[in-house]
Order: sequence, then C-alpha cells, then structure tokens
Amino acid sequence: MHESEVATGPSSGETGLFGPARGCAQFEQRLLRFDEASEERASAADDEVLYVLSGTAVATIGADRTELTPGTAAYVSRGISWQIEHADDLALLSVLIRDPLPTDGATHAVVAVDAVESREATGGRQFRLLATPALGCRSVTQFVGYIPVVRAPDHFHKYDEVVYVLEGEGKLHIDGETAPLHVGSCVHLPFGLVHCIENVGPGEMRVLGVFRPAGSPAEAYYPDGTRAPY
Repeated sequence: MHESEVATGPSSGETGLFGPARGCAQFEQRLLRFDEASEERASAADDEVLYVLSGTAVATIGADRTELTPGTAAYVSRGISWQIEHADDLALLSVLIRDPLPTDGATHAVVAVDAVESREATGGRQFRLLATPALGCRSVTQFVGYIPVVRAPDHFHKYDEVVYVLEGEGKLHIDGETAPLHVGSCVHLPFGLVHCIENVGPGEMRVLGVFRPAGSPAEAYYPDGTRAPY
C-alpha cells in the first residue's frame, strides 16, 4: 500500500495507513502533518513511537521541550502528552502500540538516527536502533534499515512488523507475487510470513520498521525454519 492511496482521516493532517481495519491488530500506523501549533495529544491506552520524515518543529513531550528535525525519533508512553509548539511543513510517521507492556518508569525518550551506531544484519544490510527497551520502550523495537542493491533470500521473522519506505525503489516478494515499493510505500508483515524486500537500485534503500515483540531486526529465519546467520 502507498500513503497516496489512503484518504485523509477526520483530522485534516492525519492519514491512517495500517491498523485493525486492514488486519493489523497490534499497531495503528499513521502519517501526521503539521504546519502550525497543535493541540495537546495523548493516548490513555496506547504507547506511541514517532519519526520525523520531513520538515522541522519544536515540540513539548511530557515536560521536555525538543527540536524535531528529519531523522528524529521519539517514544511516548501511554498517558503522556505531547504537543507541537510551532512547525514548518512537519511530517511524522506515528505508530500507536495497542495493549503495551507496563512501563518500567520511563515516560518518553528522543533519539536522532545519525547519533546511533550502525549494526550489521544479513545480506549486507545494516540498521540503526531508535526506540527500544533500552530507552524504556518495552513493547516494540523501532529502527531504520539500510538495504543494498540486492535481493536477499526469502525469510520470515518471529515478530509482527509495519514498514515504511523512506528512500529508494524496491520490490516486495510474497508467495510468488511481487509488488513495487517506492518512497511512502507501507507494508504489514505478520508474524511468520515468508517474504523478501528487494532493492532494485540504483542507490541504497532505507526503511523505517516497528515490530513486536521487541528484539533485533537482524533475527530472521529461512522458510525451512533455519535461523539466518548475522
């Protein structure tokens, strides 16, 4: 699915992507846009992870004021409010996390992708961890993945995942069928679904993933159940 195929929701700056209505019961993936200050936002039931796709803003998360620039990620625990104070063409990718695990006391965290060390995965891929249990986000792992121009072997994960394409061109292969991937494409990968995301080039492909239960994005299994090395 591509973000352009989805109608804007009740709020003029909100576009719903994957969620329960599309068979994704654990998450609500949304595109949020702001051109000015917003009302205070909070969810009494869901944790939330955010990622700045484009634009800039100043936000208050909990009691902390923070600057938002492309590549900034944030974790917000249920019951904690956040608000945009002012914005310049800000676009956020939000994922609400249904039925989150109890907090360990952390209410929120902010991290910049460029400040995080890159790690190796299978097939020459790399990733950078954003919101994770180490930052208090116990229910999910949020990460940016970097995919070289190659098709990795078909595989599956032991987690439920939503993916958003940040950069590049690719193909999604599932059960003999192929769908194109572009910037703004969204994918839901249920637990155990055999798949492959191929980068068709010419440059690197970047994807934003959120999955649960939390763990390593590098952990994958071949169709016969053998664990892929990493």
